[in-house]
Amino acid sequence: MEKADTPLQQVRANIAKACTIARREPDDVTLIAVSKTHPAETIEPLLRQGQRHFGENRVQEAQAKWPALREAYPDVHLHLIGRLQSNKAEDAVALFDTIHSLDRPSLVKALGKAMDKLGKRVPCFVQVDVGEEEQKGGCAVADLPKLLDRARDADIPVAGLMCLPPFEIEPAPFFAILDKLARDHGLEGRSMGMSGDYETAVKLGATHVRVGTALFGERGKPA
Repeated sequence: MEKADTPLQQVRANIAKACTIARREPDDVTLIAVSKTHPAETIEPLLRQGQRHFGENRVQEAQAKWPALREAYPDVHLHLIGRLQSNKAEDAVALFDTIHSLDRPSLVKALGKAMDKLGKRVPCFVQVDVGEEEQKGGCAVADLPKLLDRARDADIPVAGLMCLPPFEIEPAPFFAILDKLARDHGLEGRSMGMSGDYETAVKLGATHVRVGTALFGERGKPA
């Protein structure tokens, strides 16, 4: 029997509390355990506790460790949360269940082609550069309508919008911007919030939070 105070249970409790404050249902928020850089033996305890949504940054790393884990836990839902190179689009479509980093026309073209080839439509979040930080990826706010049109024309299921607020700046205004953009474009999904700010993100409408350190501890250290 798992202890009542596991990191996973604590994060879930924090999400539930934030939902109560925001008058939302906890089931409306998907917790993505960010397992990038963590080996299978570190991931399995969360799988045994019932966690099924996991996020990876790199296609190659995910290809190395998830096929075996999925044999044991076939109901795992795998999210690509890192920036995706167009030449990895087919590999990403083959492996992942959701992609959170659709951010440019060339990637729309590559993903659409890969989905057509594999006969698999993978829901995608469009990453928006709400903090005007080009190095993080994400389309400019002004370019969002055109990119959404391109994605729909390519028959890519648009799950919603994703953002990475600037570091060391209060994230709430950026979450509010993403929430408004999603509403303005009739999109339900809002992928926003990480270990340090996921509760704030939930209060401001997040449907998917991407939590690593709060679940796994610092990289290389036990939780």
